[in-house]
Amino acid sequence: MLPIDQRQFHQVTMAWNTVARYDDYASAQAAVDRLSDDGFPVGQLSIIGSDLRFVEQVTGRLTKAKAALSGAASGAWFGLLIGVLLGLFATGSGWLAMVGVGVAFGALWGAAFGFLAHAMTGGRRDFSAVRSLAAAHYDVIAGSAHVDRARVMLGQAGLLPRD
Repeated sequence: MLPIDQRQFHQVTMAWNTVARYDDYASAQAAVDRLSDDGFPVGQLSIIGSDLRFVEQVTGRLTKAKAALSGAASGAWFGLLIGVLLGLFATGSGWLAMVGVGVAFGALWGAAFGFLAHAMTGGRRDFSAVRSLAAAHYDVIAGSAHVDRARVMLGQAGLLPRD
């Protein structure tokens, strides 16, 4: 995602003309997609999520063994990358040895770091979780010159929510 510079953000908030408000992002995205399909200049639109909340979905208990196993898995992927890169310079069947050594060392170091990182928390976070941001609603906004046309087009498409 590209960062929005302050000037661009200021222009958007100065001309906050809501075309439609949706309860989920997929509906807002579908509305903009439909407008795009119908030839609307979608470069004049923005989707703005409001009333953000932080959601942390707990996925299970985290033990030192699970932390080490998770670290080993991510370390193995990194080791695979390094092994393949170094294997490019090997001749004959040496490339396979490089890949194998890379995966093995990556898994070993990943397991060690995963174990130590979890052990250093001192039991303050013995669970795993997935973090995300969610918005209460999503506004499709447009510049004042385009808002009425967008509303009409969404109404004709049946994508304008009822208030």
